This record gives sequence, C-alpha cells and structure tokens, in this order.
Amino acid sequence: MSSTSPSNERCVGHEPCPSCGSKDNFARYEDGHGFCFTPGCNYRESSKGVPENKLEEPLSEDLKFEWQEGDFTFLKGREIREETCSKFGYKVGKFKAKNPFDERNDQWCHIADFRVNGKLVAQKIRFPDKEFRYHRVTKTHLLWGMQLWKEGGKKLVITEGEIDAMTVSQVQGNKWPVVSVPNGAASAKRAIQENLEYVESFGEVIFMFDQDDQGRDAAYECAMLLSPGKAKIAELPMKDPNEMLITGRGNEIVDALWQAKTFRPDGILSGSETWEMVSRILDVPSTKYPWDHFNVKSFGMRTGEIVMVTAGSGIGKSTLCREIAYYLFDNVKDNVGYIGLEESVAQTARAFMSLDAGVPLHLKPEALTKEEQHSAWNNVLNHDRLYLYDHWGSVDGDNLLSRMRYMVKALGCKWLFLDHISIMISGSTDSDERKEIDRAMTRFRTFVEEVNVGLFIVSHLRKRQGGKAFEDGGQISISDLRGSGALYQLSDLVVGLERNQQEEEENEANYSRVRWLKNRFSGLTGVSGYLYYDSDSGRMVEPTKMAEDFGF
Repeated sequence: MSSTSPSNERCVGHEPCPSCGSKDNFARYEDGHGFCFTPGCNYRESSKGVPENKLEEPLSEDLKFEWQEGDFTFLKGREIREETCSKFGYKVGKFKAKNPFDERNDQWCHIADFRVNGKLVAQKIRFPDKEFRYHRVTKTHLLWGMQLWKEGGKKLVITEGEIDAMTVSQVQGNKWPVVSVPNGAASAKRAIQENLEYVESFGEVIFMFDQDDQGRDAAYECAMLLSPGKAKIAELPMKDPNEMLITGRGNEIVDALWQAKTFRPDGILSGSETWEMVSRILDVPSTKYPWDHFNVKSFGMRTGEIVMVTAGSGIGKSTLCREIAYYLFDNVKDNVGYIGLEESVAQTARAFMSLDAGVPLHLKPEALTKEEQHSAWNNVLNHDRLYLYDHWGSVDGDNLLSRMRYMVKALGCKWLFLDHISIMISGSTDSDERKEIDRAMTRFRTFVEEVNVGLFIVSHLRKRQGGKAFEDGGQISISDLRGSGALYQLSDLVVGLERNQQEEEENEANYSRVRWLKNRFSGLTGVSGYLYYDSDSGRMVEPTKMAEDFGF
C-alpha cells in the first residue's frame, strides 16, 4: 500500500474506512486529510475530516472492479442455512480481481449482493481475516436486504451486519423484514439517513446492533433520526445475534425483539419511572443551620444542593462558611471537605482551631498555651472526618473536581465547601471568565446530583457602579454576582451578607444582615435576620439586638 496521497503529505496512521468498512485501508495524513486505498472505494476526507464529493460519485463498473461470482451454501460456522443465503443473495466464492497483482486473487470470500429492481448495484466482499471490500455503482449506500421487503410493512429489524441480518431472519422463518447497514456501526447513521424514507415507511423499527459501546452508540444515533415513538432498541445477553444462534440461544433473539424498548432520548422519562427518584428526595432529611433565622427561610441544608455564598470584599464570606463547616463536623458529626483556595492549609486549620477554642488565634496566638492549642487541634483536626485540600497554588478545575469526587466517594464527605470559585477560574487558560464560570457551574451541578453531596461555593460580587458600595452596607441583588448568570441560575440557594465596614462604632460594624437572594426549595427570599461577629471569640453568633435597631 502506498504511504502518500496525491498531496504528497506524510501518512501518520491507518484507520477503518467509513465508506467501505475496510479494517485499515483508510490512510490519515499529517495535514488531517484522508484517503482510502481499497480498490473501487477511493473515499476521501478533507483536512477538517469532512467527506469530499468523491464519496458520492458513481463508480465505473468497467474500470473499477469485477462482479464476483459464488454459490449459495450452508455456512456451517455461522449456522446459516443455504435457503437463507439464497433468499438474501449471500454467496461463497473465490475472489477475482481486475488487477492480476492483487494479493486477494483466488482467496475464498463471502459475497453479499445489493440489488435494486433485480439489478446488481453493489457487492460487499468479506475475507476470512475480516477485511472488507465494498464495490458499488450507485450513489446511495443501500441497506442490505431491502430489495426483499416492500415499503410500508408493520415492523423492520435493522442489524449491524449481513450475518446478523440473516440470523434474525432465519429464527423468524425468513418471513419478516430484516436488513443491515452496509458498513457496520461507523457508517450506520449515514446509511439510515440515505434510506430514511424506506425505513420510516414501517410501523416500527427495531435496531439490534452489537452489544458493545460502538454498537450501542450507533443504535442511539440511528434511533434519533426516526419519528418519535417509531424506533426501538433491542438488547441481547451476548455480543450479537449470530453468537446467540451459534450457542443454541436463537429463541432468545425472538424474545429480545418482542421485549425491545421504545427509544426515548436521554433525559425523557415517563412519570411511572420516577418513584425511586422521588422517594430518594423525600428521604433526604434537612440539616439545620447553626443559626435559627437561617432555617426560617431555607428550611435547613440538604445534600444534592448548591448553596452560593456572596458578599463584598472582607465582609465575612469565608468566616460564615467555616462556621457552617465546623457546625456540621462538631454538632452534626458529618464528614466535611473544605477547600480554601485563598489560604494555605495551615491557615485553614488554624481557623478551625480558633472556632473550637473560641479565640481568634491569628490575632491572639498568645491567648492559648501550646498545650491548649494542641487540645484544640485534637478536638477538630485529629479525626478522619474533616478533610482539607493542599492545592500548592494549583487550582486547575479538572484536578479540583477530581479531588472533590475523591473526598465524597473515598472519604465519605457529605458536605463540601469551595472558597472561592473566582480563584479557580483565574487558574484557567481560557481568557473568557463568563464561559469558564458557565462550564464550571454546569459541572458542579452535575457533580452534586451524581454523588448527592451538599456543596457551598463562595463567589465575589462585581464592582458596583454608583450607589452604596457593598463594603459600606449596600443592598445586594442577585445580578451583582461577578462573572456569569450561571452562578445563581445553577445554584439552589443564594445567600448574601451585607455589612457596613465603615461604621464608626466597632460593635455596629460587626453586624451583618443576611439576605436570601434565591431559594429554590421554599421560594422564601429577603432578609432573614442578622449575624454578629464577636471579635473576642472570633465566632459568628445570632445577636440579641432587635433588627430595627441596626440602622443600615
């Protein structure tokens, strides 16, 4: 086989041909284009992988190939009877090539005839080593066997190959329409498209393809082409119909046809199929927040939900998340994973020790003796229930998601905290922040539902243009989240903190108003109450002061 095409580019690999089905006669070149060297095929693709017009040009019978002759016979190794082969036009003979130097000359082969109105228009040649050659004088890739069955029948079965088509027909007494795609799973969609009018004429169409990934994917793609409710996909306990026949399980092929399920695209379910999902949701208990007024609006926190936490810079987003994480670990006794991208693991660990000790150790390290500090570390960190992520400055989204999945699947974490998403996005090579946030949030949405974890995410706010700044106690709107609407669209709850950092009285500056911006669970939004940061203990607590006395 030549290693160059007409462009004289260097060949970089060989692939199966999507036109003739040859195992490796399709050569791919360094600029991306491809060419099939199978005699009579000459299928080409452009450098972008798009089929070129030569695929559609009629082939010259006189110049390209010889029609092959053979006999109808019992295919012993396949358990296909002679009368079945005769009905479908499937012969066995010795290959006769136009080119006397063809290495396949005089080799035994199987010959599948394709006919239109009795005229031979194509042949598919199968050699013992499973190499195929496909010759045709028609533009259309016909379905093999379609000449036997008139349009408009009640049911049509479509298989991946000729042997399987004869198998399915034979177990039904060769009485019911069965056809196959001409070149296997790779070209199945195209073959159905080119013969769609014929296929659509039948009342129902059953795809019985090979039970491997390629076969299942091809059956799905083909079923998507048909009118809703017409396509069915059959499942077999073995690889393909002929393997079933050879092992004496031919009767199960008929069972599989009767049991074939009507195809529906992914995600569309009958209401009768939803009980397991509904009962699973109903069985998920809500876990209370550490502050009562949080529970009035949210009705607690639940796994399978995303809670977005937002506020102006320095208002207390991280402090709030650590308080909730500590509460889940210490009071609820759940496993928790905490990913603090703005700080080192040592800083995060010290912050959790401060919560346990009731002392802000980063401000007052001398407040505790070494023994007391170690006691706080023992209480909150010397357990296999709180897990931190040492990111070493790397915040790649793929790596981060894999670590989060490990925390849930391997370490049993029921709750995860990501502080914060903006840093994760800043580590991306994509310069489009909005697009990266969209992608990240979509993956997080899929992730929390897949593994049933509760996920808290910290997000920044965009810089306010005019009006009261967020750092001065300005009211937050859901559209103020920075970067993309996906931040709130794909979250279940969005909670914001509002605080005036510049309040003259220190105590007044430590009060934060809690505003629920979105609440998919209960629908309740607005201000739920206030939190007070006790600078002596480093804790966020519910104040005893009345809401109307806060003055902002």
